Amino acid sequence: MSQEYDSKLQVATREKLRAFNSLRGREVQTGEFWDVVVMTAVDESQREVYELQISEKVQRKELPLGPHYKVFSDPPGAKIGNGGSTLYALQQLNDLYGKTLSTLRIILIHAGGWSQRLPSASALGKIFTALPLGNPLYQMLELKLAMYVDFPRHMKPGVLVTCADDIEIYSISEDESVRFDKPGFTALAHPSPLSIGTTHGVFVLLSHENSSNYSEMQNTSCVRYLHKPSIQKMRESGAVCQRQSGCFSLSDTEFVYTDSTYYIDSDMAKSLLNLLKELGPLEVEIDAYGDFLQALGPEATVDYTKNTANVSKKESSLVEIRQRIFNGLKGTPLNVILLNNSKFYHIGTISEYLFHLTQDVILRQELGLLTSAFSIHSCDGSSGGCVMFSVLDSSCSVGAGSVVEYCKLGAGVSVGKGSIVSSCCISAGLSVPDGVFIHSLCVSYEQQAKYVTVFFGINDDLKHGVESPAFMEELKLSGFSLSECLSLWGMKNEALNFSGDPSHCSLWNACLFPVCSDQQSSFSMSVEMLQAVLNGSTFTLPQDTKLMSMQESLECKRLQEMLKFRRTLYDDIIQLKQGK
Repeated sequence: MSQEYDSKLQVATREKLRAFNSLRGREVQTGEFWDVVVMTAVDESQREVYELQISEKVQRKELPLGPHYKVFSDPPGAKIGNGGSTLYALQQLNDLYGKTLSTLRIILIHAGGWSQRLPSASALGKIFTALPLGNPLYQMLELKLAMYVDFPRHMKPGVLVTCADDIEIYSISEDESVRFDKPGFTALAHPSPLSIGTTHGVFVLLSHENSSNYSEMQNTSCVRYLHKPSIQKMRESGAVCQRQSGCFSLSDTEFVYTDSTYYIDSDMAKSLLNLLKELGPLEVEIDAYGDFLQALGPEATVDYTKNTANVSKKESSLVEIRQRIFNGLKGTPLNVILLNNSKFYHIGTISEYLFHLTQDVILRQELGLLTSAFSIHSCDGSSGGCVMFSVLDSSCSVGAGSVVEYCKLGAGVSVGKGSIVSSCCISAGLSVPDGVFIHSLCVSYEQQAKYVTVFFGINDDLKHGVESPAFMEELKLSGFSLSECLSLWGMKNEALNFSGDPSHCSLWNACLFPVCSDQQSSFSMSVEMLQAVLNGSTFTLPQDTKLMSMQESLECKRLQEMLKFRRTLYDDIIQLKQGK
């Protein structure tokens, strides 16, 4: 039975891709697609980055034409989370469209943030992460829009809220459709192992359907929503379901329904706008899932507002703001669409990105992922690597489990196993070690365009911080302490600077990476430093070399030059393909 549902999933997914491809580059009719596609950005700088890339996509006819593509940035000041971004995006939509807003079908994609767990997406945005699929090449934006391509036709005016770094695939019967036509909130739900439930939102349903009523899609109500609950909490709350034989391809006997995407109707959107007015300027992080959905359903209680276990920054006013949100939303229904034959994929970390693009056979079959996409690359697909939007000399090699994106590789360049190489221009004969992340950025230094190539181990924790440089032994780069690395580079510990907040020293803000005059020399110097660490050899930086952190590189990135490099690659690939 599971094979049958796997086959249905693959067929349904390919059909959605086909449907979206038929819309790319042509004017869409009213009701055929979204009226407005909104992305959120963390600040004005990121908004500019996103708008430029959207503009290029529209010009190259990579997106459906006709919808309004909008990017809204969070207001300056405190971090407000994706819940705050939702409220401010609704406010900006209301300012733009006024009364017309209640007639529009809108998708709101949360794409803000610095992507510290997938730093190749930090400069240009995780919603623009490349995927080995489609012609023209897909990025996460296209895949999100493709997987939801059926939704606008069966949706009353309102807003679908989703995130930039996950993929939901599903199948339903031919006579069914996912309909967003009920008042309040309507969420999609996916059967998941209990372990997945501990890191997601979990629905406590009105009733558990028995096997005789089983179908690929069911509409029901949620009495209570749990945010990242313990397994014990799931059991106590009645969230745990028993798997019926032959239902779907989940192997676990017990499972829970977890969240992904939700819809609010136009009246609910107005209610949230009124709530923002009551809250006033936001100074705390609000979660669009935990802080909104936990207030919904007849069994919701105010207790969760005091639980700050999953909060990155504990502000004294957070509990009060949560309680006001709860009071504003309580009594609102939470409708749930159970997608019984569905899967949820998260692609927000280095390890997830590598696994799904190079090793995940099932996702490869479902989406039709390629080993070489929109690239000049002599590859038979047997190496187990993935190459996207790149030009590789025919003598290059890419190791198993590695991803090469937006790169130009000279003769004889070799990429080791399990590595990510992003936005690099690599001179002939150089080698990338196994298990590393390496990424080039164009930066502004002394009012000139310079280049920085950052490097980390695949498993390095860029967020982990210590309170002062005195504790840098605790920070590990490819398994070696920063003290060991500095010693191999002929530097003293006190010579290492950290950008930004002096009370939080991490790999993210450690000034480790040399500023160079061009892209090739930037890569060459950084890879020499990296190989010295991995081999236990020494490397001496040229005198007076300026060093930057990843954080600093992003703050002074030169967007136009980075996009120009991609445009040059694009033109080269088109020209070389036509010349074949």
